Amino acid sequence: MIDTSAFQGKKAAYYTLGCKLNFSETSTFGKMLSEMGVSAAQKGERADICLINTCSVTEVADHKCRQAIHRMVREHPGAFVVVTGCYAQLEPERISKIDGVDLVLGSNEKANLIQFLSDAFIHRDTAASHVLRSSPAQYKTEKTKDIKTFAPSCSRGNRTRYFLKVQDGCDYFCTYCTIPYARGFSRNPTIASLVAQAEEAVQEGGKEIVLTGVNIGDFGKTTGERFVDLVKALDQVEGISRYRISSMEPDLLSDELIDYCAKSRAFMPHWHIPLQSGSDTVLKLMHRHYDRQLFADKIHRIKEVTPDAFIGVDVMVGCRGETPDCFEETYEFLKALDVTQLHVFPYSERPGTSALSISYVVSDTDKRLRSQRLLELSEQKTQAFYERYIGTEAEVLFEKAPRGKAMHGFTPNYVRVELPASAAREEYDNQLIHVRLGDFNHDRTALKVEQLLNGVDHCKR
Repeated sequence: MIDTSAFQGKKAAYYTLGCKLNFSETSTFGKMLSEMGVSAAQKGERADICLINTCSVTEVADHKCRQAIHRMVREHPGAFVVVTGCYAQLEPERISKIDGVDLVLGSNEKANLIQFLSDAFIHRDTAASHVLRSSPAQYKTEKTKDIKTFAPSCSRGNRTRYFLKVQDGCDYFCTYCTIPYARGFSRNPTIASLVAQAEEAVQEGGKEIVLTGVNIGDFGKTTGERFVDLVKALDQVEGISRYRISSMEPDLLSDELIDYCAKSRAFMPHWHIPLQSGSDTVLKLMHRHYDRQLFADKIHRIKEVTPDAFIGVDVMVGCRGETPDCFEETYEFLKALDVTQLHVFPYSERPGTSALSISYVVSDTDKRLRSQRLLELSEQKTQAFYERYIGTEAEVLFEKAPRGKAMHGFTPNYVRVELPASAAREEYDNQLIHVRLGDFNHDRTALKVEQLLNGVDHCKR
């Protein structure tokens, strides 16, 4: 039983690094604290509790985590500081030595964060609290196989969209990646429990849900169910108008799933598929579970049944073994594919990964040059995709904007749309509105609303 009296009237500050899954989890922690009487600290207010949810996907991410921890300690002197997430799982002892950190929680403990926080917060001025801070062995990195807990999460925080955590962990062990060590093996809750969470989001006014996880196509390892059956069940939840799938490994993206989403009631024509490299040589070095032909076949299948689909692609540049010829293979492969946007990130050396045994190393200069070429290619593809929808009609889910600022939202196929401040209304927040799309905005990051239209039942997808 948690004693909530110590939390009444307290304020909390949150900082999240990394993926949508982390943002979802932080939002859920915030909701749970709110139910205990803790309010979110506003800008400039001093918080009593600070929660930092960390990422460790790259060395740069680790550095940003340490910076965030130091900044939170500095900006909120005397606050009770909790650090969780992937970096906390992998480097608990290093984090525990940072002055001002009170509690470090790994992946298993994170599922019971509120209980750990309550126990430590109430006794922070006692000897027990001192032991908690100075004995990081309590929160030491566990073996991957021992990370078994699943912390449910379906929350929106300050966003319009809800993020529903459907899976955690990964069994793939790609040579460059530490995520399995940080989050454990693949595991998931039941379809019935996830449907219940979606129904709860409806009661709170939610209209769009993003399905998140580490490797969500692997859904079912725990329960013996299938991801496509989860999709079919969620599609039946009345009140949710839109679902998006955050990311799907190409080898787990079945034709059955592609075909179902193409004709479904609420799953949007929007995919995000990690490629990492367009060179079969590099894919083998990475221990990825597919080749470039399989990836191309999946893209062609999506476009065949959903021509308007937005397709985002993750690409890693400069990994060990990526020779200039291998990079050129990747560039030409992506140039020829009908995809919309590239999420480009440079390879980062991760201690303990098997990629370190590969002898060929790409210089930082070449990583930057390769990244820039792919980013320019991405911009060309995204701009061309947006141009196709100038002058068309679409349904847009608008998101709240600061007073006097333009509102933004997205079409079903993820075209970003801008409504000028002069036309923005508070009542448009979290509303699906039928519009005619105009030309690009000033920085070409969105299409402007040319006209608001009456009725939304005839929107084009």
